[in-house]
Amino acid sequence: MSDLKMPEPSGYKILIAIPKLNETFENTNIVRPDVVAKVEETASVVGLVVKLGPDAYKDTERYPNGPWCKEGDFIIMRAYSGTRFKVKTENGEQEFRLINEDTVEGTVADPRGITRA
Repeated sequence: MSDLKMPEPSGYKILIAIPKLNETFENTNIVRPDVVAKVEETASVVGLVVKLGPDAYKDTERYPNGPWCKEGDFIIMRAYSGTRFKVKTENGEQEFRLINEDTVEGTVADPRGITRA
């Protein structure tokens, strides 16, 4: 993603990439309707940490055990959290979010199969 013109997260914000959904439902040949894909993407609870803002997790009183995540981690976050935006790429558009550092609920090694309940 380094070739994209990405905004720099300010302060304690974290830049998150929202993973693209498969065009078909898992283990089927049934095509996911655009409206369903849009709703699922908007309500996504999984994201990839692209960049931490310069002040993210610097407050040692608030984060005595250090950062909750780092660049390259897949995280679970609250649905609909953050400022949503899209960036045009050579392969279409990619959704990103800027979220607050304390919006991270946890990290996950493999995000496949994790969806909002």
